Amino acid sequence: VTGDLMVEVLSEGVHSGDASGIVPSSFRVLRALLSRLENEETGEIRLRELHVEVPEQRLEQARKVADVLGKDVWAKFPFEKGVRPLTPDPVELVLNRTWRPALSITGAEGLPKLADAGNVLRPKTSVKVSLRVPPTGDVAQASKRVKQLFEADPPYGAKVTFRADEPGSGWNAPPMSDWLVGSVEGASESYFGKPALFMGEGGSIPFMGMLGARFPEAQFLITGLLGPGSNAHGPNEFLHVPTGKRLTSCVARVLADHYRR
Repeated sequence: VTGDLMVEVLSEGVHSGDASGIVPSSFRVLRALLSRLENEETGEIRLRELHVEVPEQRLEQARKVADVLGKDVWAKFPFEKGVRPLTPDPVELVLNRTWRPALSITGAEGLPKLADAGNVLRPKTSVKVSLRVPPTGDVAQASKRVKQLFEADPPYGAKVTFRADEPGSGWNAPPMSDWLVGSVEGASESYFGKPALFMGEGGSIPFMGMLGARFPEAQFLITGLLGPGSNAHGPNEFLHVPTGKRLTSCVARVLADHYRR
């Protein structure tokens, strides 16, 4: 769920010395509104209806992934020195990025550059809200609730508007059948020498949800090549060729097993 959240308190800027202690700043109102949605100390989304029950299968998969990756769940991100993740528990971090709602602010307007900022109380402040909804969540309902949450009874009677973009649904793949589980496990052991692991990724790609709706009884094996040193956003994705060969062999093995069924 994405959209523009605008807070207006004045028709024009006034000198902050004249208005201090009288006129609430648009930034203060904005900060209060965002706290309605997110606990700023923990990052937890306060709207309980935006949370879902995580399927037991996904919980077990998250535990296995976290056990293997450990701190690499978060250490791969370019943290500034001394900055920590939300929690040191890798299981919680895996679930946070796949099965729990999360808020990001990806843009802002109304804030002048530091070099241009003066003692003026700005008339309005706007931010771009980006809210991830769990795969099985109702994004249309979530968008409506977020709009209600922001616009209802605004602090100090400020003018608040939330204009939502078109919400994008997530997707949860159906449970894997026994033959596919066995095939994937066998392929992974054969070509990587390790068991297969499963973790949600890229669920907001609309194509998969469309396929799932069109073929509800289908099995899905969705994977991609991101081996050692890879970067999906770099030139040629910095693909690791040996890993690519192993992954291709795994996919071929699964296709062969499917044919032999």
